[in-house]
Amino acid sequence: MARLRIVFMGTPELAAVCLQALLREPAFEIIAVVTQPDRPKGRDLKLQPSPVKQLALACSIPVLQPEKARDEKFLSELKDFSPELIAVAAFGQILPRAMLELPRHGCLNVHTSLLPKYRGAAPIQWAIANGDAETGVTIMKMDVGLDTGDILTQRTTPIAPGDNSQTLHDRLAKLGGELLVQTIPDYVAGKIIPQSQIATLATHAAKIKKEDGHINWNLPARVIWNRLRAFTPWPGGFTFLATQPQPTLLKILSAEVAEKNGASGQILSADKSGIVVGCGEGALRILNLQREGGRRLTAPEFLAGHPLSVGEKLGP
Repeated sequence: MARLRIVFMGTPELAAVCLQALLREPAFEIIAVVTQPDRPKGRDLKLQPSPVKQLALACSIPVLQPEKARDEKFLSELKDFSPELIAVAAFGQILPRAMLELPRHGCLNVHTSLLPKYRGAAPIQWAIANGDAETGVTIMKMDVGLDTGDILTQRTTPIAPGDNSQTLHDRLAKLGGELLVQTIPDYVAGKIIPQSQIATLATHAAKIKKEDGHINWNLPARVIWNRLRAFTPWPGGFTFLATQPQPTLLKILSAEVAEKNGASGQILSADKSGIVVGCGEGALRILNLQREGGRRLTAPEFLAGHPLSVGEKLGP
């Protein structure tokens, strides 16, 4: 039996994990990979290929890197590969109708939420930030909207108290690759009936901004704790300590909810068990933190060099 001719589109590490899963499946032939152009990274701003490009080159797979997915020259090159299906995972651009209609079996997308919940750029982070008990991955048939296509398959995973965006990302990447490999044969064989999304249940997962990491101590402690986990590793949770001649930025690396009450942003205790800060409801015990430009410290290590007094305030 002829192998299914697939073009894969994706850019970051999550997409590379999904591509690796497809490459392990003998029934699929990955005939080309489409990824974002190399971008400058690091202190020297040297151009860096995406994780997907690195994997494709290592496997001698042709790579296309259009600035825009609707570029006519690119679409013509893509058409020359004659794909039967296009598989997409975190590509980073909305695909034009001309591309969606190009392969016989259409374009399938791996989305890291249980659609229609968390359409958009940051579904992993917002699932944690909102305190959800579970999330998952969806394989959908793409249309011209933003994550609005028909649902083919879904799989759930619990969000554990110890999860942050990185650990959940890694688990969902593996889950997404496995589900994509399982879904494609049944979908191509007509064994899956696509289900329309219920638009009234849709929520949006907006792109994360650096300012999202700025801790608002007026929020309940559990909400702040969820947001700290959601915004790890980027942008991280941060606050400010009133020092002279200017406030000191403190990055909160790990914390837990504490059974105390006090004024929002006020230090309630500071000892070897941690730095306890009052919140809008309850309190947060800071366990590990970092001064801007400094190294990671436990709370006792920090206090040894920077003593804090009960009643001092964090935040603006």
